[in-house]
Amino acid sequence: MDFLRSLFSRTLGLSPGEKVLDELSLEGVASYIQSGKCKNVICMVGAGISTSAGIPDFRSPGTGLYANLQHYNLPYPEAIFQIDYFKKHPEPFFALARELYPGQFKPTLCHYFIRMLKDKGILKRCYSQNIDTLERVAGLEGEDLIEAHGTFHTSHCVSQFCSKEYSMAWMKDKIFSEVIPKCDACNSLVKPDIVFFGENLPSRFFTSIKNDFPNCDLLIIMGTSLQVQPFASLVSRVPKNCPRVLINMEKTGQASFAAGLLGFGGGLDFDSDGAYRDVVYLSTCDDGCMALADLLGWKAELEELVKREHAAIDSKDASKKDATANQSSECSDKSSPGPEARKSDYQ
Repeated sequence: MDFLRSLFSRTLGLSPGEKVLDELSLEGVASYIQSGKCKNVICMVGAGISTSAGIPDFRSPGTGLYANLQHYNLPYPEAIFQIDYFKKHPEPFFALARELYPGQFKPTLCHYFIRMLKDKGILKRCYSQNIDTLERVAGLEGEDLIEAHGTFHTSHCVSQFCSKEYSMAWMKDKIFSEVIPKCDACNSLVKPDIVFFGENLPSRFFTSIKNDFPNCDLLIIMGTSLQVQPFASLVSRVPKNCPRVLINMEKTGQASFAAGLLGFGGGLDFDSDGAYRDVVYLSTCDDGCMALADLLGWKAELEELVKREHAAIDSKDASKKDATANQSSECSDKSSPGPEARKSDYQ
């Protein structure tokens, strides 16, 4: 077997890279970050980083989004995100959008850990499959973020002859008014700029991976099943000596059996005799990030960041509620007759 592994590796140029972690553990990852050699961290994240905010993931049995769509009478769960189905039956998607619309949830500890990587100056980019915009709420800017599956941040008319752009505020007003959004220029449907099955990913996704991944020196993968392509294939885009750490409830993204036997392939390798760079930490994303932050000496700083940012969000929400209540009160006062008018009613 060693002979076959060597032969295939030499022939196909798939020999393993240099081992840079002291040990294949979270402690080894923390030590590597503290060494100062880690300057271009890429995070790949999925729905699992937002579940503690109250947003369901997609595929968890019983609790995932796809397991709880029966009341929409779909032909199959994924149809709610199929572009052809949406164009004929947009109602289920917009009903779901009211339940999951951005602005109703707070970023999680995991989101703020990624923000800390940015603040420490070592985050190259965060590649997200999520459409909840919580990375932005947590403090990542557009330059820090690749929203691989799109975003609610903007919307466009679905007609290729129009494609008029609409703001997040415009779309929110339509969704919560329970009005199917129609283009005011051509009367076609207007869809948030999230990527449906059957649509291309944003062009920036493809241009960015060519520049980002060859320079990555630590890949942190969190809360994703790594089942959706081409996002899942990104784990193989980093250099061969780049450590990859998975923080997730279960192992995922592993190399195929045949590739594992031969000791190569782009998939993650946690258990083979040839494993040299991949680390798995089985836990919730929040717990895994807190454990890593603790090892890095960042725990108190991370806790304070979450506390401060959540307090700011609560304060902002309270101010909005007060403003809405005042507006309602003013409208009520204007519509009610004044004292003189009420007096005249009895004369």
